[in-house]
Amino acid sequence: MVSTHFADQLMQAIQAKNAPVCVGIDPVYDRLPADIAEQKDMNDATDSASAIDAILEFSRRVIRIVSPLVPAVKINSAFFERYYSEGVEAYYDLVQEAAELDLLVIGDVKRADIGSSSAPYARAHLANPAFANLDDLVAPDAVTVNPYFGFDALRPFVDVCREEAKGIFALVRTSNESSMEVQGLTLEGGMTVSDRVATLVNQWAGDDGLIGSSGYSCIGAVVSPHDRDETIKLRALMPNCILLVPGYGAQGRTAEDIAPCFKDDGTGALINASRSVLYAYENMEYIERFASEWDRCVEQACKDLIADVRRVVNP
Repeated sequence: MVSTHFADQLMQAIQAKNAPVCVGIDPVYDRLPADIAEQKDMNDATDSASAIDAILEFSRRVIRIVSPLVPAVKINSAFFERYYSEGVEAYYDLVQEAAELDLLVIGDVKRADIGSSSAPYARAHLANPAFANLDDLVAPDAVTVNPYFGFDALRPFVDVCREEAKGIFALVRTSNESSMEVQGLTLEGGMTVSDRVATLVNQWAGDDGLIGSSGYSCIGAVVSPHDRDETIKLRALMPNCILLVPGYGAQGRTAEDIAPCFKDDGTGALINASRSVLYAYENMEYIERFASEWDRCVEQACKDLIADVRRVVNP
């Protein structure tokens, strides 16, 4: 029986594929493989329709390649929104594509605002459409949200989680280089800003009805490991939260760095890799093995990601 709780669905999917990882879909036209970008109707980076067609074709093929291997994909809306209306349409096309392949879909949208604006954001990005002409469209299973407006900004998203068995991942510790300028500030009492946000996220995650049978809440947290001791602390501060972990691979985090994001039983984290998988065909390690077969490079990089994470996670 399929659970109607997002965290339970994610835990079941991770267990079924023995792969606590997801692949991030962050496509850049200039890095697309030649057999896509050089197609006659897709080889004009100055034409939005041509460019988004190429990006959509590449993203679809990547999703099909990784779908037997991973439980989820994380689609970053920014890489599609830059192409305006055609890009937004392509983003939702990929959500449908991934859902039809039985993947859980995380929309990396990082939305939140004051309540009057946050409610339509929640409906636009997380709720399944209520319009009669869009009854065959589904929204992502979860989205990333910004908790720095406070809980009233997240409440509309949580309402959708309750109504539709969806999930959210609140930003706690991000992977960008300058994140510590704000997130690392020390507050009175010795906590950092990210520590304090973690305590709030854990409090919100424990609200009535939000924790599933797996012991995890539909409210998770984005945590990128910087310092091992701090990562251990953040994991302990949010015992009921699944951590969505960016930074592995192209951003320099290793399997050893992400290991503290898991609990001792090997659960509680979903490791994301984007560029290191998407553009594996630029990596000499894979070029030497598969030459011009970019799809096989992507597949092998995904398999290597899974093996590397399994290596450091206790069963």
